[in-house]
Amino acid sequence: MRKKNKNLKGLKLFFSGLLKVLKYILTVIPKLFNYIVDRLRFSISFKITTFYAFIFSLFLLLSNLTVVSGFIYFIQKHADNIRNDQGLLYIEFTKNTVEVNKYIGIIVLVIFLSDLLFLMIILGIGSKMSKKLLLPVKKMTESVKKISLQNMNSRLNISGSKDELKDLAITFNEMLDRLQDSYEIQNRFVSDASHELRTPIAVIQGYANLLDRWGKEDKEVLDESITAIKSEAENMKNLIEQLLFLARSDKNTQKIEMSKFQINEVIDEVLKETKMIDNNHSIINEINEQLEIVADKNLLKQTLRIFIDNSIKYTSEGGIIKLNSYAKGKNLIIEIEDTGMGISKEDLPHIFDRFYRADKSRTKESGGTGLGLSIAKWIILKHKGSIEMQSRLGYGTKINLSLPI
Repeated sequence: MRKKNKNLKGLKLFFSGLLKVLKYILTVIPKLFNYIVDRLRFSISFKITTFYAFIFSLFLLLSNLTVVSGFIYFIQKHADNIRNDQGLLYIEFTKNTVEVNKYIGIIVLVIFLSDLLFLMIILGIGSKMSKKLLLPVKKMTESVKKISLQNMNSRLNISGSKDELKDLAITFNEMLDRLQDSYEIQNRFVSDASHELRTPIAVIQGYANLLDRWGKEDKEVLDESITAIKSEAENMKNLIEQLLFLARSDKNTQKIEMSKFQINEVIDEVLKETKMIDNNHSIINEINEQLEIVADKNLLKQTLRIFIDNSIKYTSEGGIIKLNSYAKGKNLIIEIEDTGMGISKEDLPHIFDRFYRADKSRTKESGGTGLGLSIAKWIILKHKGSIEMQSRLGYGTKINLSLPI
């Protein structure tokens, strides 16, 4: 009785352990399958290794099947009696045992030599296949090594590729396009900034030389030089501040302090300040709804000043400049409209580009840097807003700023 209990307990332990092992195997198999699939999709070396193993296994299976077939044929030919007794196979040889062992040795040797031969064949085929498979990677590596700042136009060749390497090459080429664009923009930015700074520095230097020669004794030359130097120094200061603003915006370090405020109060402030400094234009406000928004008050005010200042520069004396604000759906609309000289269709898509000037001579006279509209656009986009501009030469310009309330 005790023996039976022990046996039952042993069987229970055995089956419970077997169930745990089966559960573990069932959880491991899907993970192993997913791992193999992922490796086959993304790992070139794993593909090659799998290819080697598959081909070698295939050849090995064929060779061993051939040898086993030969062994069976040998048994059938040389055995004197083959009988099946209660599920057991009995083979009887009446010939000399040494002769039988010799045949068995020959069979073992044939198996060994055939496996060795197939292994050498597989290594040879696999070596050639791996070189062929990795040839696109080698070409990509050579192409990448040739790319430098002096050779940014070079790209990876994607013709003929239809696998993951083609996607990789396309992605890499797109990255190079972005890098090249950024590099060219940076070069152009530095070049334009240097050009803009060169002019005021040259003017200041010229007036300084004039003062050194005659300005000490000539009061008229002295006053003119001082006024010019102060004006150019102010222009340089504004330019440097704008350059620093754009540099911080490019690095995402420009601070934006969001707060609630009444937009109508900001509109009133801008209108009042504009009328104080400009008596040559009619500054009109027709709509100024009382709305509370969440934004950076100082940056938004700076944006309005940039657009208003632009309208003043390009509108003749006696012209009209309108500034309105109202709600439209869930957005705040701010309109800046003038009766100025307008912008041509060719220039309109580029006016927000840094240092771009539609009318270079007029902008130069008015002291513009070509950076104000770029700054205004950055501020509006950072507030998740949009800018719509309509303009015709000789008729004026209308700008709609849309911001979420």
